[in-house]
Amino acid sequence: MIKLLNLIIGGSIGTIARYLLGGFVYRLAGTSFPYGTLVVNVSGCFILGFLATLADKKFILGPDAKILLMIGFCGAFTTFSTLIFESDNLLKNGQAMRAFSNVFVSVVLGLILFRIGGLLGEII
Repeated sequence: MIKLLNLIIGGSIGTIARYLLGGFVYRLAGTSFPYGTLVVNVSGCFILGFLATLADKKFILGPDAKILLMIGFCGAFTTFSTLIFESDNLLKNGQAMRAFSNVFVSVVLGLILFRIGGLLGEII
């Protein structure tokens, strides 16, 4: 039962954080490119890399915290399915270069930030 409660709490907070951060970025940068989703995805990769290191190498996060933060929060916060949806919309609108740039930058920058988050976790 505690696992489900951790998922509900983490998922709720992650969903709200995704909505607020994505909306904030869209207000700043506009909607001509899916900047909000890009920022959410790559920051989510950073956060997950950081938390994974704290859990697996530093042993700072226990099983309940991993469920709350890594599965609940990060699972609801990151938006890969939205990345694909928005990229497909760019393709449908004849903006193939923007679509492939969105996917490429999200994946490459996400991997880099995941590693940086892990390195930061190593320092702690």
